[in-house]
Amino acid sequence: MRAAYFVLATVAGLAAASSGDNNGIFKSCVKRCEAAQCSETFSLPLALRLALWTCTDDCQYQCMHAYTTKDAETGIRMRQYFGKWPFWRVGGIQEPASVAFSAMNFYAHLRGLALLRHEVPRDHPMKIYLLAWSYASLNTWIWSMVFHTRDMALTEKLDYFSAALTILCGLYVAVIRLFHLYPSVGAKLTTARVRTSTPRDRLRMAWSSICLVAFLGHISYLTFMPSFDYAYNIVFNAVVGLSHNILWSIYALPMSILRRYPSQPKSYRPPFAKKAGIAVLCMTAAVGLELFDFPPWGRVIDAHSLWHLATALIAPFWYNFLVEDMRDPSWNDHRV
Repeated sequence: MRAAYFVLATVAGLAAASSGDNNGIFKSCVKRCEAAQCSETFSLPLALRLALWTCTDDCQYQCMHAYTTKDAETGIRMRQYFGKWPFWRVGGIQEPASVAFSAMNFYAHLRGLALLRHEVPRDHPMKIYLLAWSYASLNTWIWSMVFHTRDMALTEKLDYFSAALTILCGLYVAVIRLFHLYPSVGAKLTTARVRTSTPRDRLRMAWSSICLVAFLGHISYLTFMPSFDYAYNIVFNAVVGLSHNILWSIYALPMSILRRYPSQPKSYRPPFAKKAGIAVLCMTAAVGLELFDFPPWGRVIDAHSLWHLATALIAPFWYNFLVEDMRDPSWNDHRV
């Protein structure tokens, strides 16, 4: 292939090189590849075209891996390109491991959704909130698969925005559950519309409005800023996620300051309460994979993909806890 020849010719013989996509030698390699390959008569393989790869994208991919191979031969640490590690693609998929593990997460939440539907009583006041969170999670992992298949400005935003929605939805549900802002057990939706508004109803509406405004403000800021504010996005998700974890950790403590069920004293702690703490600890530990990044093993598996694998393993445990919490007999004592 003509492009491959120019890639190897550009990289071969380099005794020293600068780093990543900002390096002049890499840019020269891409230009040579484009000149050799990117003509009107050239057509990329179907798999690449379906994933919206361009000829320039393909040249960057070839130069990146040729350069990475040369670095490995000379003992130079792997470099990042365009803010990412070099991964071997599969067909048109840029990060196959992250896509596969995102698919595992999707499947875990799909099974979790079925579990909630089947195991949580139909008239349970928390069921609609848990189902909403589960659907939000499914949406997140769909866009995670899309984004890791093809990293573009649009797919990046859809991935980040859907992730923020799920994290915020998790906090929203935690507050509704742990501060007992849900409608009374057994209350019908039609009845709720006509009955007199209670302080709990007003608090629930206020909390719902706060979360809605927060999410709309979050995505608006990131959308209309001249450049994507990655630091702010990390801080927003970290604060929301940490708040969620703190609340469920308090729930799990032997001496909780929260009343787990309105009909029970604060001292009432069902045996499964510790599972919330275990899940929070596991999720917090998994976050370390995001903080301590490392070059991908075999140019396939990196810390971020392992983070996705970890969340796929934690999700079933969390769903099982939610079902146990929803089926605690204490809910039967809280009726309209």
